[in-house]
Amino acid sequence: MFARSAVALALVAAASLAHADAKVLKKVAPEYPGEAIKKNITAGSVRAKMTIAGDGKVSGVEVVEAEPKRVFDRAVKAALMEWKFEPGEKGTHEVKLVFKNED
Repeated sequence: MFARSAVALALVAAASLAHADAKVLKKVAPEYPGEAIKKNITAGSVRAKMTIAGDGKVSGVEVVEAEPKRVFDRAVKAALMEWKFEPGEKGTHEVKLVFKNED
């Protein structure tokens, strides 16, 4: 039913973190959106900024740049809200997620 897909996660840059290299304890890859499959969109990318609370949980996600616009945003936000960082990594952290549909 759903097309097989691969999502490459590329950490782009750390911004405003207490430590330049935030230690990620848990990464959750976003699902390839059904909307993208229906529209025959085979690739895309999203650059997002996460706000990290003192306990290491992500407290907010802001899409900084997306191509194509608004196709992968919801999937990225949902997945990044599940990420966990080492406690004490309070600040913001940017990541770039690249989507490729392999079917």
